[in-house]
Amino acid sequence: MSLPHRTCPRRLIVYRDRVKIALMDSGIGLLAATAAVRRLRPDADLVLSLDPDGMPWGPRTPQDLTERALAVAEAAAAHRPDALIVGCNTATVHALTALRARFEPELPVIGTVPAIKPAAAGGGPLAIWATPATTGSPYQHNLIRDFADGVPVTEVPCWGLAEAVEHADEPAIDAALSAAAALTPDEVTTVVLGCTHYELVAERIRAAVQRPGRPPLVLHGSAGAVAAQALRRLGEQPQPSAAPHGTLTVLLSGREGTLPAPALAYGEGRLLRAATPAG
Repeated sequence: MSLPHRTCPRRLIVYRDRVKIALMDSGIGLLAATAAVRRLRPDADLVLSLDPDGMPWGPRTPQDLTERALAVAEAAAAHRPDALIVGCNTATVHALTALRARFEPELPVIGTVPAIKPAAAGGGPLAIWATPATTGSPYQHNLIRDFADGVPVTEVPCWGLAEAVEHADEPAIDAALSAAAALTPDEVTTVVLGCTHYELVAERIRAAVQRPGRPPLVLHGSAGAVAAQALRRLGEQPQPSAAPHGTLTVLLSGREGTLPAPALAYGEGRLLRAATPAG
């Protein structure tokens, strides 16, 4: 998918009869935020822009990842959404500045940040489950310094978990969960899900980490906060009881398609299956 060299068209319409929200990621990690948007606004039209030709983004250089992210965002912007959610922690780290420079203020861009701040407010001790590339990174260390100073924090690299979730590979998910749980101290009371893919297996993470006789484990994801922030940026209110008439458009490296089959292994993906394709 080539990167078009153009600017996002300026919007002239301020008041809208329908809300259209786009979400982008290399793969199905965006499902958690998509489902959160769908629950808050069942009437919203959704555009999901994935990059199967370029995934995974994690091993790419920051410049290469940014180019891929810009291309995926351009494909979404062509459908004239009202807001764009970057449903990927890694893309937010490396490409959010470039995406905002390209599209704002005409198209608000909302990034995804690990929920370290609300998790630390509980006092810990907490663990941050993240990809190996994010674990120990300056980005994550800065978040810990800014929002979890004085709270016991364990950074847990989750080798292979995002990839296993992406492909709905059950044995690989189990193996990755067991390995990450073994690195998580017994006294941990809170786990931050530092990759959007992990929210798709949140209850399995809870079961893997929960220790007998310990208080119920608290999990902190980002999907709900990101969905709410997108509505705030648009001046819209949640309407969970609205008629579920929102349409769904799926873009695969710029080409219109359908949800990848592994998406239907998760409740978040099945929630979207009944959506009306955009005509």
